[in-house]
Amino acid sequence: MIGWTPNNFINEMKEQNLYDELAFYTLAHRSPYFIHQHIVDAFAAQYANDKTKLITIYFALVGLYLYVEKGYTGREIQLEHIRLSNQKKEFLPFLLPENRGTFTIEDVIKKEHGIERDQAIEIWCKSVWKAYEPCKSFIIDYLEKNS
Repeated sequence: MIGWTPNNFINEMKEQNLYDELAFYTLAHRSPYFIHQHIVDAFAAQYANDKTKLITIYFALVGLYLYVEKGYTGREIQLEHIRLSNQKKEFLPFLLPENRGTFTIEDVIKKEHGIERDQAIEIWCKSVWKAYEPCKSFIIDYLEKNS
């Protein structure tokens, strides 16, 4: 495996553990907006690599776009993902941005449960989406072709 080091494995495990902790929080959240979907999308987009499937990256970016720019709830995004999964799957490859956002899952986990953490999730999503700004046209084109 080219570029693999024990440090890569340790970092991936740390990130996965943070994700699992945050997922427990969001899945137990009482909000009807299903904020769990936002962490799924932000995490997938921020930690994507050359092994990540294009459908995963596209769906994550669709979710971030719809949340950050269109104000969709997590539940609405989930329904859009279901609708898109029944469409023709044509994903054009693109280069992942080097920097995927200045705010990370670690920053979210540091926040207290409740409004402070929920706001941190929103900040995280906005940070990741901003980092993918050069890819925005791919996402809009994909949504238009599959509307």
